Amino acid sequence: MVVLLVAMLGLVAAALLAFWPSREDRADGSGPDRAAGHAEPSAPSSLEGVLTAQLIAGEITRGQYLRALAQIAARDEERHPMAVPW
Repeated sequence: MVVLLVAMLGLVAAALLAFWPSREDRADGSGPDRAAGHAEPSAPSSLEGVLTAQLIAGEITRGQYLRALAQIAARDEERHPMAVPW
């Protein structure tokens, strides 16, 4: 029972810390403007990341995405075959 109580208190404390407003989020106007939105994420560093970004943006369909991933997997298997030990 004590373990459950300590675990619940820990979860509540973690949730409070996660959602506690930071100095930048205060309403006094000194922080960044919330209405402006978030900064653009950095460019994807892998081919899979580029394909995922294109899928989310609607530039390619789900079928095209899956075919491209299958081609990447086949090419990777060809270049670096996995040797399974006996």
